[in-house]
Amino acid sequence: MSCFNCQVKVIPLNVSERSSTISYAIRDVVEYARKLELKGDKILKLNIGDPLKFDFRTPEPMVDAIINAAKSNFNGYEDSLGNTELRRVIAERESKNNGKIYLEDVVITSGVTEGVNLVFGATLESGDEVLIPGPGYPTYTAYANFFGAVPISYRTIEEEGWDIDVEDLRSKITDRTRCIVIINPNNPTGATYSKKNLREILDIALEHDLFIISDEIYDRITFNDSFVSPASMTDEVPILTFNGISKIYLAPGWRVGYIAFYNWDTLSDIKEGIMKELRARIAANSVCQMGAIEAYKSSEKYVLEMVSKLKERSEFAYKRLNEIPGISTTKPMGSLYIFPKVELENRWKDDKEFVYEFLRMKKVLLVHGSGFCPIYGKDHFRSVFLPPVDMMEEAFTRLEDFMKSKK
Repeated sequence: MSCFNCQVKVIPLNVSERSSTISYAIRDVVEYARKLELKGDKILKLNIGDPLKFDFRTPEPMVDAIINAAKSNFNGYEDSLGNTELRRVIAERESKNNGKIYLEDVVITSGVTEGVNLVFGATLESGDEVLIPGPGYPTYTAYANFFGAVPISYRTIEEEGWDIDVEDLRSKITDRTRCIVIINPNNPTGATYSKKNLREILDIALEHDLFIISDEIYDRITFNDSFVSPASMTDEVPILTFNGISKIYLAPGWRVGYIAFYNWDTLSDIKEGIMKELRARIAANSVCQMGAIEAYKSSEKYVLEMVSKLKERSEFAYKRLNEIPGISTTKPMGSLYIFPKVELENRWKDDKEFVYEFLRMKKVLLVHGSGFCPIYGKDHFRSVFLPPVDMMEEAFTRLEDFMKSKK
């Protein structure tokens, strides 16, 4: 007979330790802003690098390419590695700009973020270490933690335009270090790294048998032509270049990125591990890859127009923020971001409290700098300079009023 009254030991279902380690400041601040919006507050949002939230539009030829693909029933699964024509176009782009690679050296991902997930999943074991710029894009820290690895921040120097402190990076290499992440142009600081420092980092990687992840999602968004890809400087160091159409070609929601493998012959087992992950997740979006082909073939004039507009806005943000008492900032040389320093003094316990109080009092959403690195990002905040000048003027006037009210 069945015993319905027998006591059964119930094991509680808890959140996994992996997921509990994840934080992502750029989106986490949105949750607090959403609560204010539910009360009727209108928030000026300067937190997310999405150009389409402002006065930018995806180039029309790219949109037409997607529409035509969908109408012609190009709506099935793509190859797990990505559309062959798109991979060929990207290989040609990379070969022209950074060094010769071939079709088989390029795979398509659902944005750079999936690229980070795939590469870390194929290369990291528990306790391994990853060197990440501080401050730097928080996805790298989040996924290193997720796979049980240890993210180690290396210093970038604010007084030198946030260029890399090569000696600090060198000092943090151990026998558990697996790779060095370079984000250039940098998110959140807007820095572009000097060729001299990149050369030294390549030498360090070669000396210690490390590979490099070079995140170049903003490679065309520079204001002084100072961008250099590490892949263009070596034929010895294994490099994974991450890039895509989200920022340069104004299509962040399409989620089309890529990984380009440079000098990867000695690490073919890792490459095959990434290929297995690609097959397991099936494929990236098929019709959006048609739009990406069009982007790389015909959207150059849109890039030039966008960069011209962004340069003007970056210069306004730099000048206006430095006029505010208690705020100072270096000049961004690329990307979509500026990373000012705040004189917290005894007014706020940390930069996160500053950002949340400013949001509550003045209804402007920024991102706290410690969300990009608790060591080298603290006492700062990140703002986009995507909005039109009049919108930024409104936001920064509110910031100036807020700073003066807290004297």
